[in-house]
Amino acid sequence: MKTNQSTSPAAPSSRVASPGGVALRDILLTGLAPAIWGSTYLVTSEWLPPGQPLLSGVIRALPAGLAMLAFGRALPQGSWWWRAAVLGVLNIGFFQAMLFIAAYRLPGGVAATVGAIQPLIVVALAWAWLGARPRKAAWLAGVGGLLGVALLVLGPAARLDVIGVAAAAAGAVSMAVGTVLTRRWQPPVSPLVLTAWQLCAGGLFLLPFALALEPLPGQFTLANWLGYAWLSIVGAGFSYALWFRGVGRMPSSAVSALGLLSPVSATVLGFLVLGQALTAVQTAGALLVLGSVWLGQRVAAPAAVPRPRTA
Repeated sequence: MKTNQSTSPAAPSSRVASPGGVALRDILLTGLAPAIWGSTYLVTSEWLPPGQPLLSGVIRALPAGLAMLAFGRALPQGSWWWRAAVLGVLNIGFFQAMLFIAAYRLPGGVAATVGAIQPLIVVALAWAWLGARPRKAAWLAGVGGLLGVALLVLGPAARLDVIGVAAAAAGAVSMAVGTVLTRRWQPPVSPLVLTAWQLCAGGLFLLPFALALEPLPGQFTLANWLGYAWLSIVGAGFSYALWFRGVGRMPSSAVSALGLLSPVSATVLGFLVLGQALTAVQTAGALLVLGSVWLGQRVAAPAAVPRPRTA
């Protein structure tokens, strides 16, 4: 006897989807990661010891990675040894080094504006490597986000530093490549285990450079310890687990568009914590960024969203 599937009680879905077919819950959880990363510039400038970009990257990544690895109790198998190492260098090690170099040498606004090129790079790489032909609206969302970030964070007193700008650009390219490769390889493990692998690989990659190139501080203050604790526990372990969860569930262009929330978060924190002024131009930039993020989710193709994979 043929069963009428339309009357099955499992037909209704509890997942609320965006207009582009991406689950709203995935968007909110993934977007929380760059919102947390927006605190990096504030914490670096106010709480961390000066002149320690590589050490800051190691302390941010390695302790959290080792703790998560001990909790997950799963090591890579086969080709995932070198794949995890590559992703760890791209998404964590090299990216963190470039991020902190830019944070130490540039105002947060300049670094954020340069880093906003990442969604455009991801769209191009996803087209080339994944065959995900982008719609015109995807390019429009990337350009709009870049302009919105520029309006949001750039000012007449913005100071340019060649090394800082190059570091910010290199970091954006590195994480864009890592995001697309993560999507392409589809790791057969949970986001927590994948995050642990990458944090460990990235931290171990940075460690010899930090020991060789940077003298250790004579002492750490309470503010230093609090800053590193925030960046490691929340800014690395928790937020990267959310980010890689989203990378595995959402189209690459949709995930990268959410990264534009980081400078918005940084500006809001500067306004709330440091008492920085928020002008009409900055408000317009923030609205343009949010509109670009929304457009980036809307143009995400429903067919590109895979079913969740279990470890």
